[in-house]
Amino acid sequence: MGAETGDVEPMPGYLELISRASSVILKSWRDCSDCGLELTTRTLLDHAYITWTEIALFFFCAFLWTQIRRGLTECLFKPLARWCRLLPKDGAKMPESAWKLVFYTMSWCYSTYLLFFTSYPFFHDPPSVFYNWKSGMPVPIDIAIAYLIQGSFYGHSIYATVYMDAWRKDSAVMVVHHIITLALICFSYAFRYHNVGILVLFLHDINDIQLEFTKLNVYLKSRGGGYFLLNDLLANMGSVSFSITWFWFRLYWFPLKVLYATCVSVPNIPFYFFFNTLLLVLLLMNIYWFLFIVLFVVKVLKMKEVNDVREYEEEEGAKAAAAAAAGLLKKPLAAAAVARNHGDHHPDDDAGHHNTDERKHAQNGIAKEKHL
Repeated sequence: MGAETGDVEPMPGYLELISRASSVILKSWRDCSDCGLELTTRTLLDHAYITWTEIALFFFCAFLWTQIRRGLTECLFKPLARWCRLLPKDGAKMPESAWKLVFYTMSWCYSTYLLFFTSYPFFHDPPSVFYNWKSGMPVPIDIAIAYLIQGSFYGHSIYATVYMDAWRKDSAVMVVHHIITLALICFSYAFRYHNVGILVLFLHDINDIQLEFTKLNVYLKSRGGGYFLLNDLLANMGSVSFSITWFWFRLYWFPLKVLYATCVSVPNIPFYFFFNTLLLVLLLMNIYWFLFIVLFVVKVLKMKEVNDVREYEEEEGAKAAAAAAAGLLKKPLAAAAVARNHGDHHPDDDAGHHNTDERKHAQNGIAKEKHL
């Protein structure tokens, strides 16, 4: 099966992708006269290749990632948060972002190496992911290492999202995302679609790097009772870069490179419908999260406080109200904080603070020293 290496096929546009993919999918569906449980079972037995040793390695490495994260959190990330004197809420979330930043930077650099510093042509010629494909073909060791790292990490991430990470509005969707990603990784490895997997991982990991970098700088801009302008600027730069690359990598390159190759170029691969359904669901989740990014941009344009828009704002409001009721916040400051949280801040709100040091920066109703 598979075409021989030839000229690079030009990347299509959205309309061409939709029209050609839909026609190929419909034709494949009509031609599948014996689709059903019997064919599915026979295809699994004939084309799925994975050993018990590889399964054992997966579970061992997933356990190892969990232990490494716990060790780094207790020995490095939490002490660092205390040393930086982060706010309690930020200090609780900082280890999660630091851990993800370390992992995704490592994994994305390795994917970049495979795609741009080896002989693999997958990025510039996406249909080449299926050139010379054969059922049960050996997986190159460098790609197998990438699969073991990524697969075991997402196995760990399912556990971590439920039991270790801060719970957010989209955490349930995140669990579904991890399950689908893990299913894609395991499925593509067993059926030897590993070339596609490397391209998918490369197109997705870069956004996680920028997201965690941005969140870390959001946490670090208010520390030790001060406000740090450099971290605020880095957070804003990270958020802009994150928004741009999310669209470019996940909503432009991912469908036009990956989905075009898997839907249009090779309609006769085993589990064609199942494989492409998982990829389409991944695209839909990327669109779903892009809505959060749009909300984030709108929030910045309205000059609201920049936080993760996925957090439960109701919980933050309840905490502020409880603190005010207990007398922990003075009424004018509490009113200013509530106004800021609801986007109703006006220049007149600061009229009663002329006696405040002009080097102070008000954030969340608390005056902080300004630093570069």
